[in-house]
Amino acid sequence: MKKTLLLIWLSCSFILSSSAQDGKTQLSKNTFLKVNPTTLINELDIYLEQEITDKFSLEVGISGIYTDYPDYVLAKKIDIGQKKPDISTEQFVDGRGLGFRVGARLYLISQEMSPSRAAGTYFEPVLFVKKVFYPNEDNTFSNITYTNSGDKTVIGLQLLVGRQFKKDRFILDPFIGVGIRSKIYKYNTYHFDDDKVSLNDGKMVSILPSLQIGIKMGLKLW
Repeated sequence: MKKTLLLIWLSCSFILSSSAQDGKTQLSKNTFLKVNPTTLINELDIYLEQEITDKFSLEVGISGIYTDYPDYVLAKKIDIGQKKPDISTEQFVDGRGLGFRVGARLYLISQEMSPSRAAGTYFEPVLFVKKVFYPNEDNTFSNITYTNSGDKTVIGLQLLVGRQFKKDRFILDPFIGVGIRSKIYKYNTYHFDDDKVSLNDGKMVSILPSLQIGIKMGLKLW
């Protein structure tokens, strides 16, 4: 995770440095605060976009994860022969965590070109990292308590295309894109068979492509 955060920081520094060297572009100070209602089933995503120029902005986001229900559906309800982590239903549903993301947004057509039908169209690569902690589960066997534990780390890259609409101070930002993400599960799970106790001290890595479709809504702060 430290390497990923360092990569994000270096990417932002490079982008900001490149933008600062472009003396022909006028600096803009618009700031937008947004939320993504399409992810509310499992997390609250809040974004802050800061315009650097009329065609370039940085967008950072934070996610408060209050359940890992979508992963529960994939692991417990869908079986296409994929590997599955040794984590219980209750642990998935009660998982809690945090996420961080940063995106470099390049407006292909400036938002200020309001007569244009395509004004506000953008391309945005996004780097993100999430950490989910699953609650411990205690099981008693032969008067001895055994505790199951686990966590998940998600690291990924998304390539998004969207169009941001502005109406006075209100913002509407639909987008679509593709990406790739790595999920790393770590768990200590005890199993009880007959009179024997076995520990699955496991780690599972899953790398899969992803499809993003969503919409952000928000306000222009200043």
